Amino acid sequence: MTQKQKKLIAAIAVCSIAFGIYPAANAMHIMEGYLPGTYCIAWGVLSLPFLAAGFLKIRKTLNENRRSLTLLAMAGAFIFVISSLKIPSVTGSCSHMTGTGLGAILFGPCTVSILGIIVLIFQAILLAHGGLTTLGANTFSMAIAGPVVTYILYKLCQKCKVNHLVSVFLAAALGDLFTYCVTSVQLALAYPSEAGGVLASTAKFLSVFAPTQVPLAIVEGLLTTAVIICLESFAGAELKLIGYKKEA
Repeated sequence: MTQKQKKLIAAIAVCSIAFGIYPAANAMHIMEGYLPGTYCIAWGVLSLPFLAAGFLKIRKTLNENRRSLTLLAMAGAFIFVISSLKIPSVTGSCSHMTGTGLGAILFGPCTVSILGIIVLIFQAILLAHGGLTTLGANTFSMAIAGPVVTYILYKLCQKCKVNHLVSVFLAAALGDLFTYCVTSVQLALAYPSEAGGVLASTAKFLSVFAPTQVPLAIVEGLLTTAVIICLESFAGAELKLIGYKKEA
């Protein structure tokens, strides 16, 4: 690792701590029992195709290269750790980072759907974070929608010749923000406003979530960039094996 990279990681750590010290927060995992049964089933069914594709993708990846298991496990652990740092909200949800951007950039969004649902199950059972009845909705927002946006943005930045570290930051941060947007829509569909319906309810949830989720999205972008820098410095061979292309 070069001296410049060390300074960059130190700066990212300082910025992350500064943004992370925030007095209140509100968005992301929908708690147990908060959604009506029909919505729980619908979101679960909608997530199934992505989970099936993710399972097949992981099996193919491990069959082609068993050494990728280490990076895969690390991406899952990253999701578990930073998405477990939550602050409850009176809206029936909570605010936290997602951690899914790293896995989406390294392995693609389908793979992250499996990592995400595993993390969500453990959090629901062990931490009372989210819930089993709302597992489908939480999986779709955090482990499917967010990673898909992250992956698309990262690829677009690559095609536009954007610096790859800037690409990582933007993709991870905006993927986090899109996750909370999807959660807002999920809550609005289940509980539309009497005056204005789903659109008005969505706007209400977005207005509540946005001030607290934006700093957290910035933190996630910084942390994901720092992890990528470390991996490029110490795990270059493993990154090459999974097809990750480091830009000059």
